[in-house]
Amino acid sequence: MSAQHISSRYLFTVLTPTYNRAHTLPRVYASLREQTFQDFEWIVVDDGSTDDTRQVVQAWQQEAHFPIHYFWQANQHKKAAFNRGVQESHGELIVALDSDDSLDMNALDAMARTWHDIPEPSRAGYVAVTGLCARPNGSIVGDMFPQDEIDATAVDMSFKYHVGGEKFGCMVTEVLRRFPFPEDIPGFVPESLVWRAMARAGYLTRFVNQVFRVYHDTGDSLSAQGRSNGAQHAEGLWLLAQDTVVECLPWFRYRPAEFFKAAARYTRFGMHLKREGKTLPGGRSLKGWGARALVALMWPAGALMYWRDRRRA
Repeated sequence: MSAQHISSRYLFTVLTPTYNRAHTLPRVYASLREQTFQDFEWIVVDDGSTDDTRQVVQAWQQEAHFPIHYFWQANQHKKAAFNRGVQESHGELIVALDSDDSLDMNALDAMARTWHDIPEPSRAGYVAVTGLCARPNGSIVGDMFPQDEIDATAVDMSFKYHVGGEKFGCMVTEVLRRFPFPEDIPGFVPESLVWRAMARAGYLTRFVNQVFRVYHDTGDSLSAQGRSNGAQHAEGLWLLAQDTVVECLPWFRYRPAEFFKAAARYTRFGMHLKREGKTLPGGRSLKGWGARALVALMWPAGALMYWRDRRRA
């Protein structure tokens, strides 16, 4: 019987997709062991590692005081590993913790309290509890939220409230199952594409100015790869630009500069795809006069960015 047909056994599933990270996983494991809240399972989805990840995790399964489930799959990228973990989950809420990061020791307790502070009849309209990330030295990554507790959609928080930078929390498992990451796009797919789709479906997030995650910025992380400036992840980055100028256009009045930048990236990464002989992902295209006008206006900037990528390459 698949996981989606089994009622939740835990409040949290901590989900860690991993690839050749046997050297950083001990940091994740240590932070889970010291959690003050213990109603959770840990799912590790190994996306085809060739190091000793399996042996490391299996040793922890023998000693941990919380359940650890290990799943191996042929390498398909983080998005497929994440989708697999969501399907295997037995938690009401999922905490997606990268294989090179750690949780604040009170993170799960604070998330649980925040989630239960939402009146039960209202929780069906929420998708997440989201807090802050801190560096190992304690400094906050990115912006804080405009209030210590605020209910809003992820799109509103980004465009209306101008809050940026790494954020972290837990998400409702059943909603994640309805909004999986697209696996037909090779390579990197920005997480914000999924969070935005949930927001446009009307799901709220409770944002709190509490640190949940200790963020370790390693150069080979998947997050760092997603910030690539060239053609390496052109399809995913083109999708994000397309989503911004088409689907998020009603928020243009809050941050017009971000939409002009996205319009330039639409051309930039579209030219990379054309050079590689690829069609635009999923048959998506510009819709509406507003999106078309933005892209036309910013076409010269996008073309210059493309040629800059080519020179750097």
